Amino acid sequence: MNLEIILRSGLSTGTILIFAAIGEILTELSGIQNLGVEGMMLVGAMAAFKTSLATGNPWIGLLVGVAAGGLLSLAHAVVTIHFQADQVVSGLSLTFLGTGLALVLGEGLTGQNAPLIPNFTIPLLSQIPWVGRVFFSDLNLLVYIGYLFIPIAWWYIYKTRPGLHLRAVGEKPAAADSLGVSVYGTRYLYTFIGGCLAGLAGSSISIAISPGWYSSQTTSGQGWIAVALVIFAQWNPLRAALGGYLFGMLRRFMLDLQGPMILFGAPNPFFYNHNLAFFLQMAPFLLTIIALVLGSASSRRQRIGAPAALGVPYVRGERD
Repeated sequence: MNLEIILRSGLSTGTILIFAAIGEILTELSGIQNLGVEGMMLVGAMAAFKTSLATGNPWIGLLVGVAAGGLLSLAHAVVTIHFQADQVVSGLSLTFLGTGLALVLGEGLTGQNAPLIPNFTIPLLSQIPWVGRVFFSDLNLLVYIGYLFIPIAWWYIYKTRPGLHLRAVGEKPAAADSLGVSVYGTRYLYTFIGGCLAGLAGSSISIAISPGWYSSQTTSGQGWIAVALVIFAQWNPLRAALGGYLFGMLRRFMLDLQGPMILFGAPNPFFYNHNLAFFLQMAPFLLTIIALVLGSASSRRQRIGAPAALGVPYVRGERD
C-alpha cells in the first residue's frame, strides 16, 4: 500500500463529502434538518453529467448540477417551513424523489463520456518536497476549491454578522425574530444553499473526481455519510472537513486491504475471506447509522452541540 496514494485519494473523495456536509451544516444551523442530501447529490450528479455531455462544457454542467440540487431543496423548504411538516419525513421523501428523478432523466447516460473538470498542479507549492506531491500536484480543481471553502465557511459562520444571524435563528428563532432577523427568509436561504452544495458534491463525482454516470450507484450512499459527518463534527466545518478527509482515506485504505493477496509479507485475510471484505465495505455505513441514532433524541442533540431549534417548526408569535 502506498501512503501517498491513500492520502491523495482521501483528499479527492473527502472533497465530495465536505461540500455536502458543510451544506448540511448551514441548513441545520438555521434549524432545518434535511435528510435528502443523497437525493440532491444524485440529481446534481445527473444534471451536471448530462449538461456537460450536451454542451461540451463541464463548467456549465457544474453550474447546472449546483442549481439542480438547490431547486430540489426548495421543495423541502416549502414543505417544512411554510407547511410545517415533519422535517425527517420530508427529507426522506426528498431522497426518494431525487433518486427517482435522477434515474428517469439519466436514462441512457451510462457508458457515455462527458467533458470533465480538469486536474491542475499549483506552481511553487507543488515543488515542496513530499507535501507538494501529495497536496498540490495533479489534483482536480475542485479539490483546491475545497481547500479554500473550508476556512471561508468557518469564518462566515463564526466571525460575521450573517453567520451570527444564522446561528441565532437555529438557537432562538423567536429572539432573532424580535431583533428584526427574518426567520423564514433565513431558513429558506440556507436550505437552498445547502441544496446547492449537495448538488456541487454530486457534480464533483460525475464530472470531476469519479467521472461517469452509474445510475443510483453514482453517489454510493455518500449523502448519508455527509449527514453523519455533521453530527460527528458537532456542526463545525473544520471538524467536518477533517472527518471527510479521514473517511476518504479510510475508504481507499479498505479497498487496498481487499486488493493484494499478500499483505505486509503475509497472506491477506481480507482477500481470502469474503465476509471480512463485505464487513469492511459496510463499516462506514454502520458508523453513519450510529451517528444518526446518536442525533435522533433531542436530549442527545443538546449534549453534542446541535442547534436548539433544529427540527422545530417556527410559528411567528409563539415563544420558546
